Amino acid sequence: MSANSADPSPRPAAPETVDAARGVVDVVLVKAGRTKIRYPAELLHDDGTHVTVRAAWAGADVRDFGFVRFEPGDVFTEHYWRDRWYSVKEVRDAEGALKGWYCDIARPATVAAGEVVCEDLDLDLWRSADGEAVLRLDEDEFAASCLETTDPSAASAARAALDELERVAREGDFEALLTRSHLPGHGTAITA
Repeated sequence: MSANSADPSPRPAAPETVDAARGVVDVVLVKAGRTKIRYPAELLHDDGTHVTVRAAWAGADVRDFGFVRFEPGDVFTEHYWRDRWYSVKEVRDAEGALKGWYCDIARPATVAAGEVVCEDLDLDLWRSADGEAVLRLDEDEFAASCLETTDPSAASAARAALDELERVAREGDFEALLTRSHLPGHGTAITA
């Protein structure tokens, strides 16, 4: 995918899926053209559009955001789409208690050669397990990235995806977003 295009790169008629028999994929998170982090994850699902993996917290230490702490033992069930401008990570503690969902606004994921690659566009959304806290994050980082100048179409798609995710998070049925290809009442997936 071109870093200067708001549209995902052309896909073959049947997109490559990760090999479920392998059981493990590498998740590669890219930011500003550089690999931010790479980690192994258990492949749970790949239907050609939606990829779901499970991984332990990849950080060595606790990361305290103030509204949530990610720490060793936490388990992330991560959802990536080839046609949506975000990824959603369900976060549970070591005992299985749901902490909430961390959503990265990102270009549609690409999948090839046992890797799920996701390009982070700086905007994020947090939804607590009880739904009481829905927080837009890192809008200052997004502004500093200059994406609105260098790739206005991608910037517009990113903002639209954040707005739509926030709306869904506040209306309630957020978990349905992860299990259905459509949003309730909309007939199409969020694709911005």
